Amino acid sequence: MKTNLLSAWILAGLVFLSGCKDDNPTPEPEPEEPEYVVLKGDLSTQTLTADNKYLLEGLVFVRSGQTLTIQPGTVIAGEKKSKGTLVIDRGGKLIAKGESDKPIVFTSNQAVGDRDRGDWGGLVLLGKARVNLDSPSIEGIGGNVIYGGTDDNDSSGELEYIRVEFAGIELTPNNETNGITLGAVGRGTKFEHIQVSYGGDDGIEWFGGSVNGKYLIVFGTWDDCFDIDNGFSGNLQFGLSVRYPSYADQSDSNGFEWDTDGQDNPDRFKTTVTVSNFTVLGPSIDGNSLSGNYKFGTDLRRNVAASLYNSVVVGFPTAIRLNQSSVFPNYTDGTGQFANNVYYGKTATIASGSNVAVSAIAAYLAGNDNIVEAGNEFQTKAAYEALGLKADQFFGKRLNTEYPAHPDFALTTGTLAQGARFDYPRFSEENRSNQFDKTVTFRGAFGATDWTKGWSHFDPIKIEY
Repeated sequence: MKTNLLSAWILAGLVFLSGCKDDNPTPEPEPEEPEYVVLKGDLSTQTLTADNKYLLEGLVFVRSGQTLTIQPGTVIAGEKKSKGTLVIDRGGKLIAKGESDKPIVFTSNQAVGDRDRGDWGGLVLLGKARVNLDSPSIEGIGGNVIYGGTDDNDSSGELEYIRVEFAGIELTPNNETNGITLGAVGRGTKFEHIQVSYGGDDGIEWFGGSVNGKYLIVFGTWDDCFDIDNGFSGNLQFGLSVRYPSYADQSDSNGFEWDTDGQDNPDRFKTTVTVSNFTVLGPSIDGNSLSGNYKFGTDLRRNVAASLYNSVVVGFPTAIRLNQSSVFPNYTDGTGQFANNVYYGKTATIASGSNVAVSAIAAYLAGNDNIVEAGNEFQTKAAYEALGLKADQFFGKRLNTEYPAHPDFALTTGTLAQGARFDYPRFSEENRSNQFDKTVTFRGAFGATDWTKGWSHFDPIKIEY
């Protein structure tokens, strides 16, 4: 009887306790917010906002008739494993207008310290302007994505205050993208205040087109800094490139590499880009060791007729090369012009890849107000500072992560601080006369104002986005 009574009391207690409500329950954990909003496939017209981070998964397209708008301060990462790449197709538009204190950043999705060149595919813009190819398509993207047309005034959108970091991946064997690839982009596109850092191929490459550009930076890239091909006819002013001594491509790494086409075809219309006020810094300083893959400050190839003015190109083994025999006649007949530039080479001033005598090229350059020098005495801190260039602008002997995040490029003294000229006939031509700031007095990219301040960054390996 006692046992049965005790059991009854226990059972009643358990029933009572089971009906009690816990006044302090343990809260359910909040679901974690995803690190990225994923972008993939074909995008419809939309706006990316700075309060999200975005991930490009595979090939991401903005097709004809669609517009992708990106707010200032937005971060977009390319996924490494899927070779994330943003392609603005012919007829599509990218409106990416950052601000001087809120740049738009395209970068790698790898962790701080693990990012490297070629982590993702980069930014590809395709337009309807002229290009001297029969069937133009971008390497590695596929034949159904073509570019080019007859509208040199075409617009692919507006790009301002943008950084592109760790891009340029091999999409298919031997087909790499660049940091930024521009295929037949028209002059209706705005392309200003652009920095490409740690690219796995070229920094910026133009395939035809007519887009104008200002305030362009290529930093620590693998292959060429500014690669121009296939009849590009735009105007570029104020550009900077800086190179690391050991990082260079086996295909030869140059400051400028300019061609009319890949076959030296005399029937193709020529590349006639006009460039002014660029500072192209190779890695040579004070006898430091360079990769043997570094070659030319400027390599003019295959019937090119480009023009360069008021610029400085220093720190490469050879200052300038005119390669095929088709090149030099375009300068002696005035189709293109190199004038009022400063070239310092490490071992040679001029190279000729054809039967044109180096002495003839030297006479042309001297007769067009160029300064061209070579030798170890022109690769020293003292020589560069006499020009007005600060020694810490050069990678020189620095390690990969030792370049200052915000170097000072302002220039107030030295040879480059004065002497700019805009009285050459090219600056009066249609579609060029109003595209250049002719009030500047300095040669190279900088005067007393450093236009890289606020929006650029030269140590993106360490940034926590």
